[in-house]
Amino acid sequence: LILGVHRKIFEGSRILTEGQWSGWSPISLLGKRISGRNLGILGMGRIGQAVALRARSFGLNLHYHNRRRLHSETENHLEAKYWANLDDMLRAIDILTIHVPHTPSTFHLINARRLKLLNQSSVIVNTARGEIIDENELLLALKNKRISGAAVDVMAEEFSGQKNWLKNSALRKYAKNNDNLIITPHIGGVTY
Repeated sequence: LILGVHRKIFEGSRILTEGQWSGWSPISLLGKRISGRNLGILGMGRIGQAVALRARSFGLNLHYHNRRRLHSETENHLEAKYWANLDDMLRAIDILTIHVPHTPSTFHLINARRLKLLNQSSVIVNTARGEIIDENELLLALKNKRISGAAVDVMAEEFSGQKNWLKNSALRKYAKNNDNLIITPHIGGVTY
């Protein structure tokens, strides 16, 4: 999803499948390089560390916030900088990827105030739980171009038990007509 947002992979696929592609152009669908950017990992457990190992291969600078700091050997192996204060980390990163559980303390952890700490070219990727981000505020940040893009593999309504939650989802409606939001159907951990 990090590559999908930056390299406009899903937008390009949509243009092709809708028959709107008129041929290659050197400036069509200009993507952004991720090498050298600062990746902030919120939650450096098993999944966060797996993301960190892969991200290093793409030349990303790794930053993380976690309830507890990793052992120095693990931190050195991952070449990751620890931030005790989440707000400080958000000010320093270009990409935020979320890997914390949904608990009362993580509900809307990424809210309007924290979204404003990110720089305008920032991207958010959430593969943890939808409730961690205030989705209404995320949509406002995307609409008002306070952040560059987002990709979510999870949505707050997903486990609500409501039959038509997806039909009424504001994220789905926005993503249908805007290319700065990618939504996927909770497939991040689904493999054989």
